Amino acid sequence: MSNTASVAGQPARRVLANAIRALSMDAVQAANSGHPGAPMGMADIAEVLWNDYIRHNPANPEWANRDRFVLSNGHGSMLLYSLLHLTGYEDFPIEQLRNFRQMGYRTAGHPEYEPGGPIETTTGPLGQGVTNAVGMAMSEKMLAAEFNRPGHEIVDHKTWVFLGDGCLMEGISHEACSLAGTLKLGKLICLYDDNNISIDGEVGAWFTDDTVKRFESYGWQVIAGVDGHDAASVAAAIEQATSDADRPSLICCKTIIGFGSPNKQGTASTHGAPLGDDEIAAARKELGWESAPFEIPSDVASSWNGKERGAAEESAWNAAFAAYNAEHPQLAAEFVRRMAGKLPDDWSRFADKAIAAIDAAGETVATRKASLIALNAFAPALPEMAGGSADLTGSNLTKHNGSVPISGDDAAGNYVWFGVREFAMTAICNGMRLHGGWLPYSGTFLTFSDYSRNALRMAALMKIQTVLVYTHDSIGLGEDGPTHQPVEHTASLRLMPNMSVWRPCDTVETAVAWRYAIERQDGPTSLVLTRQNVDFQPRTAEQRANVARGGYVLMDTDGEPDIILIATGSEVALAMSAAEALAADDIKARVVSMPSTDCFDAQDADYRESVLPSTVSARVAIEAGVTDCWWRYVGTAGGVVGLDRFGESAPADELFEYFGFTTDNVVAVAKELLT
Repeated sequence: MSNTASVAGQPARRVLANAIRALSMDAVQAANSGHPGAPMGMADIAEVLWNDYIRHNPANPEWANRDRFVLSNGHGSMLLYSLLHLTGYEDFPIEQLRNFRQMGYRTAGHPEYEPGGPIETTTGPLGQGVTNAVGMAMSEKMLAAEFNRPGHEIVDHKTWVFLGDGCLMEGISHEACSLAGTLKLGKLICLYDDNNISIDGEVGAWFTDDTVKRFESYGWQVIAGVDGHDAASVAAAIEQATSDADRPSLICCKTIIGFGSPNKQGTASTHGAPLGDDEIAAARKELGWESAPFEIPSDVASSWNGKERGAAEESAWNAAFAAYNAEHPQLAAEFVRRMAGKLPDDWSRFADKAIAAIDAAGETVATRKASLIALNAFAPALPEMAGGSADLTGSNLTKHNGSVPISGDDAAGNYVWFGVREFAMTAICNGMRLHGGWLPYSGTFLTFSDYSRNALRMAALMKIQTVLVYTHDSIGLGEDGPTHQPVEHTASLRLMPNMSVWRPCDTVETAVAWRYAIERQDGPTSLVLTRQNVDFQPRTAEQRANVARGGYVLMDTDGEPDIILIATGSEVALAMSAAEALAADDIKARVVSMPSTDCFDAQDADYRESVLPSTVSARVAIEAGVTDCWWRYVGTAGGVVGLDRFGESAPADELFEYFGFTTDNVVAVAKELLT
């Protein structure tokens, strides 16, 4: 491109960067809140990267082979919004920037992902953006290994990340960047805004890590001492980074936060507050920027606009893909389907047959084993399924018969040894799904979902599809004791908006839960699974169909029941046993299995009334966990057999008896309600 614009003798590139600075400080001032420091400090880096290196097409943000860009230090969101506006993305006209942080506009306080838009991921919680980016770079490498053929490299793009001191302080950055080095993600390039400032001031009092040695120990290429305000220095560093195919790169850019603000630059006062009208006027003078707020000189605007270059780049790729399609039509069609996130055309028929076969087998196994049975049944039809476990593969049973582990030297596979990295694993899977081409799943013990809590929240916030396999779901894991017994975790997951939670009772419910997770594309799904064996429950065809509704009548009575027993997971068998005991005393008990409360709640009112008729107020819910969420189903006239305390270390059978998960206790609670 031609960078010919100049103002007051300043270098042309500096003028282009100053457009970012002006837009950022004006938008923050107009909103009276925000973070001008990072956008002003990283503007020179951003100008070089976006004008000379990033491959993207503003006319088509969904172009499959675009480079991915992640602003991990998402508080500097005006940097990204300025770039999107300047390079020509239609969803980011100047009106969006004028209304920064206002209701109904895309320019939120932190970047927010929208399907089909140019923002690749929602960032703000520090460290998660770079971790999403690791997932994106993994996806690119794995897809390239699967689809590329000699002379036809249809998957060939980079993942670029901006990050700051805060991202590197967060522990998740260690988890993710360590794995990135091991997997040799050479197309992952991070530009570190090394400005020595965070909210509390100069970071020397709390962040003295040797970042260079840290990342070198991960197996990264580290390019240190780059002047982040010198375009030539930044460009040389990027050239060096892109020349190493086997190592991810960290470019350490020394910058001045709030660059251009004569009285505040280099201080924490520019980090998270408007500069003020007087300081903005002084900055305009310092930068030689004479345009009014939100106005960009025509020569600067034309130098920034990336539409022509982007269209040419995508056109060249389209021609290459057409040649690929001519030689490999089946692969090309599969690539298009995968990147569109569509299930195979015959998926529904395939899934029906698989579940019917699982039902016919009638196995009594732990639901974690039932999960593996479902994976083995479904995975042959879904080459996009890619998963792994946080060092618990043999316990979570996430490695199915078709799993092929990937490595740094061979990415042709679909299974990831994540190591003991629960938080990073979850955020990496978010990045894999955001990239496209994969349906990621992950596994760990349910109690360790706490480690990855914020990544779960981000998946739910973005409404992206991931499958979360959580085993060892209750006191039923036994002797490992209360540190590993997740009494509160299922209820906690149910509280999260957009998170679907399934706690199935046997092989059929587990297979239905997996199918639901595979078909649901508007949010993550948690599968909560037992360590111990659970009884298989015979069903009619209608009952099997109703499993997918989240709650259904598993055992019924002649006429209206006297009492309804509601249970999930391993406690469904207990409810069945209690119902039989009550029947012996001429008490009619209906058993409702409710593997997914959120799915049941989404059913129409008539169906919910048919399962839980309002005329029957005597109800008992049974689940080996905290009781809070169950009162909404049993009402004030009902009861809950649960566990509102931490567990103990003992064999599972002893624990269930000690905490009242017995037929006798459920019967006693039911009879007390009926007296």
